[in-house]
Amino acid sequence: MGIRARLRHGKRAGSKRGETRENTAYLREWAGARRGVEGYVEPRTTVTETTVMLVAHDGEWTRRRVSGPRAAHSLGDSLGIPVYDAGVVGYPQRMRAYNRRRKEDGQGSPRPR
Repeated sequence: MGIRARLRHGKRAGSKRGETRENTAYLREWAGARRGVEGYVEPRTTVTETTVMLVAHDGEWTRRRVSGPRAAHSLGDSLGIPVYDAGVVGYPQRMRAYNRRRKEDGQGSPRPR
């Protein structure tokens, strides 16, 4: 694919699909290793694609890109976890408390893993 085609079409053809599969596998593994996990769909913006944030019972969280809201809900269904629209319900207090604890413990700002 030439430079003009890349600029016109964004990333290389097929690269997003592979990343989505890897992201889905990571999210499945992450959720399987924790309890009380809930999902929060974050809508696509001009800067980022649609993402899903998973939050565990203790507030630990991770975020990965998904192909769209339908994929996030489908993932939640297959994992047996509830998935909410972050723009409607917001984020759980336990996540903010987790971030605050990490900051107070000198671990800095939490980064999605």
